[in-house]
Amino acid sequence: MLERIPPREWRDLGIAWFAITLAFTVVFLRSGVTPGAFILVFGVSAVTVGVGFILHELAHKFTAIRYGYWAEFRKDNLMLLVAVAFAALVGVVFAAPGATMIYGTTLSRRENGLISVAGPATNLLLTLPFIGLAVAGGGLLSVIGMIGWKVNAMLASFNLLPVGGLDGKKVLGWNAVAFVLLIVAAFGLLGLSYIAPFTA
Repeated sequence: MLERIPPREWRDLGIAWFAITLAFTVVFLRSGVTPGAFILVFGVSAVTVGVGFILHELAHKFTAIRYGYWAEFRKDNLMLLVAVAFAALVGVVFAAPGATMIYGTTLSRRENGLISVAGPATNLLLTLPFIGLAVAGGGLLSVIGMIGWKVNAMLASFNLLPVGGLDGKKVLGWNAVAFVLLIVAAFGLLGLSYIAPFTA
C-alpha cells in the first residue's frame, strides 16, 4: 500500500506536517517559551497533529484509489505560511496546508462524497484512542491524549465546514443526513474536550 505514495508526495506530506506542527506549537506556547518547553510541545504536537493530518490525507487518497482514481497530496506553500503566521499573530491555527488531488474521469456525487467523508471520519475515529489516553494515561500520556483529542476534533470540525473546497461542502452535496451526523459529532467532541473534568 505504501508503495503507492511516491517520493514527491512523501516530501509534500512531510513539509506540511512540519509546518502545521510548528503552527500548533506556537499556539500552545503563546504564554511563554523556553527551549525545553518548545522541544516537548513540538514533539507532542508532531505526534498528535502528525497522526491526524497524515491519516486524514491518506484516507482521502486510498478511498479515491479504491474507486479507481489516482490521488496525491500536494502542499500549498502560501497556506503553510498563512498557518504559521496566523498562529504567531492571532493565536489561531488556520490549517489548510494543501489538498489531496484526484486525477481521472469526473467523479460521481456519491464517490466525491465518500472520498470527502474519509478524511474527517478518520479524525473522528482517532479521537477515541486519544480520549482513552486522556482518561487513563496519567502524566504526559494524559496530556498527549488531551491534545490529540482536541486536535483531531478540530481537524474534523474545520474540514466539515460546508464552505469553499472543504470536505463538508462535498459531503453535504452528497448526503445531508451524513453531513449533519458528522458535523454534530465533530463539534460535540470538540466541545467535550474543553469541558471534560479530567482535561483540566
